Amino acid sequence: MRVSSANPADTPARIPALRPVRALLRRRGAGAGEDRSPWRCLRSASMRWWSLANLVSNLGTWMQLTVQNLLVLQLTGSAAATGLSLSVQAAPGLLFGLLGGAVVDRMPRKLVAAVSQALLALVAFTTAVLVALGLLTVPVLMGLAAVTGLIATVDGPATALLGNDLVPEEDVPSAIALGSVVHSVGRLAGTALAAVGIAAIGTAGAYAVNGASFLFVTAVIPFLRPARHAREAARAAAARPRGADRREERGGLSFFLNRRALVALAVIAAVSAVLGRNYQLTLATLVTGPLHGGAGAYGLVSALLAVGGIVGAVVAGRLRRPTVRIVALLAAAGGLLQVFAGLSPALMVLLVMVVPMAVVESVSDTATTTVLQTDPPPHMRGRVLGVWRSLSTSWNLAGPPLLGLLVQGAGERGALVLGGLAIAAVIGAGFLAHRRRSAVARPVPAPAPAVVPEPAFQTAA
Repeated sequence: MRVSSANPADTPARIPALRPVRALLRRRGAGAGEDRSPWRCLRSASMRWWSLANLVSNLGTWMQLTVQNLLVLQLTGSAAATGLSLSVQAAPGLLFGLLGGAVVDRMPRKLVAAVSQALLALVAFTTAVLVALGLLTVPVLMGLAAVTGLIATVDGPATALLGNDLVPEEDVPSAIALGSVVHSVGRLAGTALAAVGIAAIGTAGAYAVNGASFLFVTAVIPFLRPARHAREAARAAAARPRGADRREERGGLSFFLNRRALVALAVIAAVSAVLGRNYQLTLATLVTGPLHGGAGAYGLVSALLAVGGIVGAVVAGRLRRPTVRIVALLAAAGGLLQVFAGLSPALMVLLVMVVPMAVVESVSDTATTTVLQTDPPPHMRGRVLGVWRSLSTSWNLAGPPLLGLLVQGAGERGALVLGGLAIAAVIGAGFLAHRRRSAVARPVPAPAPAVVPEPAFQTAA
C-alpha cells in the first residue's frame, strides 16, 4: 500500500509565522529526486502493520487512562488522589529509566517489546478482574499503576527503537512523525471512546479492551521484518566483545553527558517544559481570566492545539536529517509565539496563534526524538532513551507546579510573556556560547615559511 499526499505542507505555509520554519525545513531537506513525502515510511509493510498496532494500543491506553482517573475519583472523591496515581505511574521512569534502557540495549528488541506488551496486557486484565469482583482498592490500584510504570521503562525505548528498525535510516523522521500522528489520533479517539465504553461495557470492560489491545501488538511483533541497517546493527552488536567500548562500560548517563548534542537537547527541552508548553495551565488561565472566556472557549483552544499538533507531525515527516540547530530554532520560535499569545488583546487573536504554536511544538518534538534515536551508536540508543526518560520525567513533574507559581506571581499574561522570553534568551545564549567555542577551537593557520633564496655558486673556468 502506498499512501499519497497532496502536499500537506501547503496548509502551514499559509501561516505567516511558520514561513521561517518552512524555509529552514526546505534547506535541510533532501536533494532532487529523493522522496520527502511525510508518509514515505509506509512503503514498508512491517511499518504499516506496526502503525496499525500502535493505533489500536493508543486507543486502548487512553481509554484506560481516562477510566482510571474516573475510577480513582469514584473510589476516593479526591482530585489529589487522581494526581497521585499519575505520579506513581510516572515515578519508575524517573528512578529506573537508566536500567530499562540498558535492558533494551542488551537484548533483542523484538523479544523485549513482545514481553513488555504481554506484561502490560496481564496488568490490564488483572485490574479488570479486580474491578469486576469488587476487590479493587486504592492501594491496590496504586500498586498496579507503579507496576505499569516500571514495565513502561523498558517498553518505551523498546517499542520506539523497534519502529525505527522497520524503515531505512533516512525514513526514521517519517516513522517518528507518523507515530506522533497515531498518538494524537489515539488520544483524541481513546478519550472519546472512554465515555462510550463505560456506558456500554463498564469500567472492567474498558480495562479488558486495553488488555486485548496490548495482546494485538504482541501478536504483530513476531511478523515484523527489520530493515537492512537494523539487521546489520544487530549482527555488529552480537559480534562486539564485552567491554569493547569504554563509554558503554561507564553506562548511559556518562555517555549522554559527554555528548554535547544530547546535553543541548536536554537543556532546550527542560527550559521549554518548565517555562512553556504546559498550555493546559497557562492558556486555561488566560482564556478564563483576562480574555473572559468560558469552558467552551478553552475547549476550542484545546481542539485547535490538537489539530496543530497533527499538522505539525505531518510537516515534521518531511524532515530527513534534523539537527540540534533545527530543534533550537524551533524552540525559540515557539517561545516568541508564546509571547505574542500572552499579549493577545482578544480571544480571536489567541485562536489564530495557537495553531502555529502547536505546529512548531510538534515539529520540534519530532526533530528532538529523531536526534535522540539516531545520533548515538546503535548499541547505546536504548541507554540514551533511558536517560532521556529519567530526565524528562523530572522536568515534566516539576514544570506544572513551578509554572503555577509563575502564574501566581506574574499573572496569566506575564507567565506566558516572561516564559517565552526566557526560552528565547537561553537558546540565544547557547548559540553565542557555541559560536565562541567554535571560534576558539578553530585552528589558526600557521604562517607560511619564509622563502630563503638559494646561494648562487659559480664554477671556476
